[in-house]
Amino acid sequence: MVQLAIAAGVTALATGLFLAPLSAQLDDQAMRRALSIAQTTAAESHLDDALESSRPTRHGPVQNEAERIRAATGAEYVVIMDKRGVRWSHTDPDEIGRHVSTDPSVVLSGQEVMQIDEGTLGRSARGKVPLRDEQGKIVGAVSVGIAYESVRERLLSTVPQLLAYAGGALAVGALAAYIVSRRLQRRTHDLAFSDISALLAEREAMLHGIREGFLALDKHGRIRLMNDEAQRLLELRAEDTGRPLDTVLPPGRTTDVLAGRVSGADLLAVSGHRVLVANRMPTEDGGAVITLRDRTELERLGRELDGTRGLIDALRAQDHEHANRLHTLLGLLELGLHDEAVEFVTQAVGVHRATAEQVTERIHDPLLAALLVGKATVATERGASLRISPDTHVPDRLVDPHSLVTVLGNLIDNALDATSGERDALVEAEVRTVGRTAVVQVSDNGPGVPEARRAEIFTEGWTTKDPPAHGQRGIGLALVRRLAERYGGSAEVGERPGGGAVFTVTVPDALSDELPEGREASQEATTGTHSSGRATLDTRLPGGATEASQ
Repeated sequence: MVQLAIAAGVTALATGLFLAPLSAQLDDQAMRRALSIAQTTAAESHLDDALESSRPTRHGPVQNEAERIRAATGAEYVVIMDKRGVRWSHTDPDEIGRHVSTDPSVVLSGQEVMQIDEGTLGRSARGKVPLRDEQGKIVGAVSVGIAYESVRERLLSTVPQLLAYAGGALAVGALAAYIVSRRLQRRTHDLAFSDISALLAEREAMLHGIREGFLALDKHGRIRLMNDEAQRLLELRAEDTGRPLDTVLPPGRTTDVLAGRVSGADLLAVSGHRVLVANRMPTEDGGAVITLRDRTELERLGRELDGTRGLIDALRAQDHEHANRLHTLLGLLELGLHDEAVEFVTQAVGVHRATAEQVTERIHDPLLAALLVGKATVATERGASLRISPDTHVPDRLVDPHSLVTVLGNLIDNALDATSGERDALVEAEVRTVGRTAVVQVSDNGPGVPEARRAEIFTEGWTTKDPPAHGQRGIGLALVRRLAERYGGSAEVGERPGGGAVFTVTVPDALSDELPEGREASQEATTGTHSSGRATLDTRLPGGATEASQ
């Protein structure tokens, strides 16, 4: 109804705007016609002689000529006057010889006149021209009138035709309005404007209230809509709405997943230090709707669960080994071999203490040292050996030990997974410092990484392992690379001499300027007491060597 009202109003306005200048145009045409007839009449050569040689009478030559012209042209009147303004011709013969009803001074002065005026015959469109003799002297004037009713009739005669055109235009507009209305109803699922407004308000409240990230793209890959959570997870700004996705996000797997270049459900991506799960659903217009879930906390809990399980397995193995040693000790005592029992206990305790001291001598950060001692137990339980490289040396505490623990722990876990099932499985870890830069290197004698896959192995979601119960794999090495790059470092993979893989991670500015408490004293004691022990350090951590540290 609104569209019909608008169409009708526009049609009426257009009709009115057309009629207004049409009336003025018809008046102008009538006046010019009257003027043209007057000019033709004034051009008759014998009229000036008739004015001078006859008198103004009903049947005089001037009256006869004027009536002939009036009948031939359809004018309302043709009046010829002399210099005094006295009529020599008129439609009403009784007016002949009388003075004209309007002032003739302008035309008698030599000017032509066009006007709409009232006279003895009513309102008319008039044209007046001076009448001259052969020498050009003004001897009178010719006034021709066109009945104004004929002008009005012409105007009124155009109205029905104009209204017919307007009615046709209105009908077309009504049909177009109906078609647009039906199409609009289909596009809006027959919802009223109030319903659409309510849905929009509800949508805004829902999108900005949910804890999942929401991103909508158009068919050109531009961001059409995003909520607050998506801005937080992807580190975007509200001003990025309307910009192409590839220009607001750095190149990488996350951008490829959101742009649809990687297909699948529940795809993993890493944005900054966050682990995200993305799902992309195409829309009918060629765009897409993307949901993002933050799995950072879940991944952390899952890794803690894996660590707890590994600790439980290590404790189980220690308990088993401890029980075996107690049984051995009990047998020696029951057999009365007291000296052998003392030697057995002294040897076991000494090896454990020596091993723990060897690790702490080389690595002065307690978290990193504890990680290596703990991983040695896990390696033993899984039938592998964890060897500490002789070049391992961390003389100071670390600025961010948790990040380096994450890097080293992930690399050792991956190496243990790679050597699982291998005979004489060996994993070697090396942590050293070059200036203030920490270098972490972990190698194994597993199958290694093919050269064609080395560029993909640090990509989020890339894995060859079966997923654990708590989630998906393909995150560990991606986090290792992100942590290294956050500090301006790098993560690389190569081939180990003799077969296997070697991972190297560099972390600049990793050492702290703060010396650990009692550092100088411990260094002096170490130099005096363990100098020979450091030179003959057995870098393989035996399984039982970690029990004392645990």
